[in-house]
Amino acid sequence: MILDQIIVGPLQVNCYIVGDEETRETAVIDPGDSPGKVLALLNQHRLRLKFIINTHAHFDHVQGVGEVRKATGARFLLHRADLPILQKAPQQMRLWLGQEGEAPPEPDGFLAEGDIVQLGGVGLRVLHVPGHSPGSIALVDEAGQRVFVGDVLFAGSIGRTDIPGGDFDALMDSIRDKLLTLDDAYQVLPGHGPSTTIGQERRTNPFLVSGPQGW
Repeated sequence: MILDQIIVGPLQVNCYIVGDEETRETAVIDPGDSPGKVLALLNQHRLRLKFIINTHAHFDHVQGVGEVRKATGARFLLHRADLPILQKAPQQMRLWLGQEGEAPPEPDGFLAEGDIVQLGGVGLRVLHVPGHSPGSIALVDEAGQRVFVGDVLFAGSIGRTDIPGGDFDALMDSIRDKLLTLDDAYQVLPGHGPSTTIGQERRTNPFLVSGPQGW
């Protein structure tokens, strides 16, 4: 399996490139900025970009989508519930960073719970994990025992819910009912910061070990 990571943008978003070694079919997850770096990596390794997938539509995760899509023709996929957030991305960038951002393109398709994103022999199963945003998703690589979680879960923390569309109770339900059903060995690849594992977060994450049901 192909797996690479680039840290992009002023908010240090983890952008992932994942795909199949044999067919070279790949997806880029959360190209939040620096589209030139993303395209250079694709070209360097002779990868065929099939999909641009966003775990959610906050501005720091989508600013590179337009250029990558234009250069590669890859299909841009998102959960439908985050479409209003996507459409407000330039305004949110001005509010948070005082910078002008390019409006991202409309999605070419929408992802939903249970969908499989197929990249040659690599399959990524979609989990709908609302809470950080209404349309947040996680992508489960069952063969590799890893999960791309966006901003839902971090090493030692959880995603923010004090922003428009955030819902703390929904976020905790998503973590408990979806992510924590995965085996402890699963590597957790978040939208910011270092990777962790499901087991590590189950045992030590203060938001989880103090939960009312002893998550």
